[in-house]
Amino acid sequence: MQHHDVIVLGLGSMGGAAANELAARGLDVLGLESFTPGHDQGSAHGGTRIVRQSYFESPEYVPLLRRAYEGWSRLEAESGRDLLTLCGGIYLGDPASPTYARSRAAAEEHGLDHEVLDAAEIRRRFPTMDPADDAMGLYESAAGYVRPEETVIANTEVAARNGATLRFGERVQRWSATPGGGVEVVTPEGTYGADRLVVTPGAWAPQMLPELELPLSVERMVFYWFTPDTDAVPVERWSQEQHPVYIEETHGNGQIYGFPMTDGPAGGFKLGYFHLGTPTDPDAVDRVVHSDETAEMRRRALELFPHLTGPVVQAKTCLYTVAPDEHFVIGTHPLHDQVAIACGFSGHGFKFVPVVGEILADLTTDGATDLPIGLFDPRRPVLRP
Repeated sequence: MQHHDVIVLGLGSMGGAAANELAARGLDVLGLESFTPGHDQGSAHGGTRIVRQSYFESPEYVPLLRRAYEGWSRLEAESGRDLLTLCGGIYLGDPASPTYARSRAAAEEHGLDHEVLDAAEIRRRFPTMDPADDAMGLYESAAGYVRPEETVIANTEVAARNGATLRFGERVQRWSATPGGGVEVVTPEGTYGADRLVVTPGAWAPQMLPELELPLSVERMVFYWFTPDTDAVPVERWSQEQHPVYIEETHGNGQIYGFPMTDGPAGGFKLGYFHLGTPTDPDAVDRVVHSDETAEMRRRALELFPHLTGPVVQAKTCLYTVAPDEHFVIGTHPLHDQVAIACGFSGHGFKFVPVVGEILADLTTDGATDLPIGLFDPRRPVLRP
């Protein structure tokens, strides 16, 4: 049986980052992944993911976001891939909307550079948008997007260059702790042993961590690319040179998020509901986007973007793995000290990829981390069965 310092189970967004960081620290790393690098079966595809720092989910995330931004720059340099684009971001809503109010609170608490815009100023600055008359927006220049598929590939390429052994198309059947304090992992190709294990299973967390009975909901999400009316608003106003990423919810109309046109007019203008998913099995996802779903997205999109009237370029499904409090699950396995886990990223985790890789490497090598992860404790009451 092959034996390694550490096995990483799952080489998607977080597992790829963990394998990269562990290999860079000189460990003998084996990574196992069911699919191909940068695949579209989980939660790390679709061309773009938002990065932002004025975090309405909780100000506690901001120090980790600052660390993650350093990691994005480092990964770009190490991989030679174009990963991060800061085109600015705006978070809109009525004055009491959490999207606006909590983003502003986080920016003020941490002294982040930002602007507060009223509806008239939003329309002037961004003529694609027509928010409600009482809407407000928190604008930050240090926001934008990252490329998910490119990120996963970048991490695995750099990890392999640093000596990691990465096996794709090899699905883990089971893992177990061994009496000597190590772990054993079984796949159809063989059995592997290691001193330590990192479990980053994405939407397969319920199958890979059944002993924890984590109350995670795996949800089918859809995002869309619509064609804007560029006669009404010139094409350049929809582009990343002049348009920010955005999140909006006004008077409870359902939070949406999206991006400028990042790949030219032919690529369309991407958006989706942030949390309007349906429970699913990650091995039996309905990958067809239905006409009633598209019609509902169009209706909602027109509330903010009245000129987003052209054809649908494409629509894709994605998976969110959502914790009851929508905070992440990161820490040492409650039953096995030699195992680190990271899952339940609840639709907003991708921007943290580099720092999660650091955290998992810390937990693996030291059993603890100096980075603030108390919010993500696998033992917190909301996760208890």
